[in-house]
Parts: sequence; C-alpha cells; structure tokens
Amino acid sequence: QVQLIESGGGLVQAGESLRLSCAASGRTFSDYDMGWFRQAPGKERDFVAAISRRGGYTDYADSVKGRFTISRDNAKNTVYLQMNSLKPEDTADYYCAAKTSRTWVGYTTIFAYDSWGQGTQVTVSS
Repeated sequence: QVQLIESGGGLVQAGESLRLSCAASGRTFSDYDMGWFRQAPGKERDFVAAISRRGGYTDYADSVKGRFTISRDNAKNTVYLQMNSLKPEDTADYYCAAKTSRTWVGYTTIFAYDSWGQGTQVTVSS
C-alpha cells in the first residue's frame, strides 16, 4: 500500500482560500488514481474530488464545483486540493485516498479506495 500524509488545513474566514497537499510514499504514485473526501462531525465521509493517474480526468462533488481544483504532480508524489471561496459548510476533516483499481465504478464512494491518509482539519468561520 501507499502511505499518505495530508497537510495544509487550518482556520480561515469565509471567502478565503486554502491549498491542501497529500504526499505519497512507498509505491509508485502514478499507479494510483487519487481522491479527496471530507467528513464533518457526526456525518459520513463524503466525496469531494478525484483525479486519474496522469491527471487527465478529474471530477468534483456538485457542492465544490467551480470552487475547488484537484491536481497532482507525479514527480513530487503529491496531490493537491486548491479550495477557493470557502464557506462555513466546507468545515470538515479532509482525507486523501488512493485507489489501485483501474475501474472508475464507485469512485465517489469510500469503498473504491485502498489507502487513506490521517486527515487534515479545515475550519471556515462565517
């Protein structure tokens, strides 16, 4: 499995931006499609964004489309989540995840992913 470590979370005001990073180690990074999920207190872990192995395909949850951008740098073994125009409802723990399966069936669910980071907290104040 690949090891994943997220960073970049913090406390910001509504309308501000944050960039999350997820550094991977242990396996060839370009063997993995990557995803970002988030989990608010008392709620399920929800899909935010995903990116294919070479970055040619991306997808987003409707709630973040137009505000968040997922990207990756395979030379740096890192996937990013640029979050703009943050809203209080974006407050959550954010997790990156990696999947080895080449199928994209169910990629918006946690079950498609093999490895997870420990999460980074994002708090957006109003």
